[in-house]
Amino acid sequence: MTETNRPAAAPPEDEPDLLRDQFRQLLRYRRLLGAGLAVGLLGGVYLGVSTADTYVSVADVVLRAPTDDPFNPSLAPDKAINIGSERQVALSGSIAEQAAKTLGIPDKGVAGLRAGLQVTNPPQTMVLRFTYTASSPKEAAKRANGMAQAYLHKRQESLDITRNTMVKGYADQRDPVAKQLDDLAKQINNMPAGTARDAALGSKTDLQSKVNTLNNNISKLQALDMTPGRITSPATPPGAPDGPGLPMSLALGAATGLALGLLAAWVRLVFDPAPRSEGDVARSLRAPVLGYLPRDKTGGGPLLAAGEADPRLAEEYRSVAFRLAYDSRFADRRRLLVVAPRGSSETAAAVAVNLAASFAETGKDVLLIEADLRTPVLASQLPTDAGGRPRWSQLPGGVLGSGLGGGSGESEWPDGRQLVVDAGESGAFDLIPGDRVRNVARALTSPRATRLISEADSPNSTVVVLAPPVLSYADALALVDRVDGVLVVCDPRAVHRSDLARIRELISGAGGTVLGAVLHHPLPGQKSKRDTSPATAGAGPSPSPSPSPQDPDAADGGLPGEGGDTVALRTVRSGRR
Repeated sequence: MTETNRPAAAPPEDEPDLLRDQFRQLLRYRRLLGAGLAVGLLGGVYLGVSTADTYVSVADVVLRAPTDDPFNPSLAPDKAINIGSERQVALSGSIAEQAAKTLGIPDKGVAGLRAGLQVTNPPQTMVLRFTYTASSPKEAAKRANGMAQAYLHKRQESLDITRNTMVKGYADQRDPVAKQLDDLAKQINNMPAGTARDAALGSKTDLQSKVNTLNNNISKLQALDMTPGRITSPATPPGAPDGPGLPMSLALGAATGLALGLLAAWVRLVFDPAPRSEGDVARSLRAPVLGYLPRDKTGGGPLLAAGEADPRLAEEYRSVAFRLAYDSRFADRRRLLVVAPRGSSETAAAVAVNLAASFAETGKDVLLIEADLRTPVLASQLPTDAGGRPRWSQLPGGVLGSGLGGGSGESEWPDGRQLVVDAGESGAFDLIPGDRVRNVARALTSPRATRLISEADSPNSTVVVLAPPVLSYADALALVDRVDGVLVVCDPRAVHRSDLARIRELISGAGGTVLGAVLHHPLPGQKSKRDTSPATAGAGPSPSPSPSPQDPDAADGGLPGEGGDTVALRTVRSGRR
C-alpha cells in the first residue's frame, strides 16, 4: 500500500507571524513611506532654520503674602495666594503696558511684547517663571527681567491700594466714635455726682473700647509687610539658541516623518481590498499557495518554459507539480482544473501547459484539455503534431470519432481531433484543442467531454483542464464536479480578497475543492489593476482559433487524425487571451 502525503493546509493565524507579515506588507508602500519621510525632513529643516536665531531667557519670581510676622509658620502662603490667578495677572495687558513704559517700548509694540512672554508655575511651588523668547540674547534677558519687575510693581501697587482702602474704612468708623467720646467726656466733667454721672461714665467706657479696637486694627494694617515677592533668579543672556539645531531637527523630522509614513501605509493597507501577501491569498482561499512565478523580464516568453535559458520558471512549475503530486486529493483522481479569477487567462494557460509538461516529465500519460471555447489559442501557440489517433480519442465500442465530424454548430467539440505537444526534454503530452462553438455550456457538459475527463481514471494518467476565468464565465463551474481539484492562478495585486473568497464559495458549492493557488506578477505592459467589467474579461488581441476539421483551409483538406493537418514544431510567443 502506497502512502500519500498531504501538503500543508492554509497556515494558522499565528499573531506574531501575522504581525511580521503585516510589517512586510507596509514596506511595500514605498511611495507613502518616502512621502512621509520627505515631509518630516522638510519639517525638520524648517524647525532648524526657524529656531536658529531664537533665544530664550528665564526669570524666576517667588511670591509672598502680606504678614506681620514672616517667621510665623502657622500662615500658609498657598492659602493666601491663588497662584493660578497670579499667573493670569502676569500675562495681562496691564503688566505688558507697565513693562513697555519701563523698557521704553512704544504703545504699538505692547502686543509684540506680550507675544514673546510665557509664564509658568512649577508644581508645588509659589514661583512664577517668566520665559521670554526674542531674536537676540540681550533682548530676551532684558524683556524677561522687565516683565518680572513690572509684575512685582503692579502687585505692590495692588497690595498698597488694598491696605489703604482698609485703613481708610477703619478710620471712617473710628472718627465718629472718637468725636462722640470727646463730647461725652466734656459732659461728664460738668455733671454732678450721682446716678446720671455714673451712667455717663459707663457709656464713655464702651466708646473708648470701640475706639481702641479700631485703632488697633489700623495699627495692624499699617504694620503689615506688604512686599509682594522677589526675583530669585534674574534673567541672563543665553549663550546659545533655543532650537535643537539643524542635525537634531533633521533627526526628529525624519523619525516623525517615518512614523507618519508608516501610519499612512497602515491605513492604506487596512482599506486595500487586494491581498498583499501569500498569507492573505491562503486565508481567502483556505488553501495553500503552491508557488509564486518569478517576474518575466523578457516581455513575454514562450508558453512552454522547458527550453528557456533561465531555468527559474521551469523549476517553479516543477515545484508546483511536485506539491500537487503529493496531495492526496489530487493523487486519488488526477484531474486538475486550472482557472484565473477574471480578466486575462494568459498566465493560467501557461500554468496549465507547463504543469502538463512537468507531469509528462515524471512519466505520466498527460492529456491537456483546452476547455476555453471562447478564445482557444493553444493549438496555435504550442509546438504540436497531429500524429496517429491515440487512445484519448477512442470512444466506447471502438468508434473513432463517428458522428463527431459530420455535424456542425454546438456538436463539434470535442470532435476527436487531438494533437501531440513536443515539450522538449520533458517529453510529450496530448492536447485536445478548444474550438469556437455555438453553445459552450452544452459542449462542456456533453457526454464526450465527460469521457475525455474520465481518462484520468486510467492507470498512470493525468488530465489537466484549462477553463476561462471563473468569475467572468460559468464554464469552469460546469466542470468542477467532474474534476474536483481546482488550481487558481492570479496576480495578488489585481484581484480582491472578496473575489478569492467568492471563488472558494462557488467551487465548494459546485462540489469541488481548491487545491491551491499559483501567484504571478503583472504581465508585461499590463497594469496591476483589477478588471471588473465582464465585457472586457478575456479581451485582447485574440489569436486565430485552431483549425477545425470542417475548415476548408485546413492543411491538405484532410480529416484530423489522418496525418494531413501536421503543424510544424516551433516556439511561439504567448499572446493575450
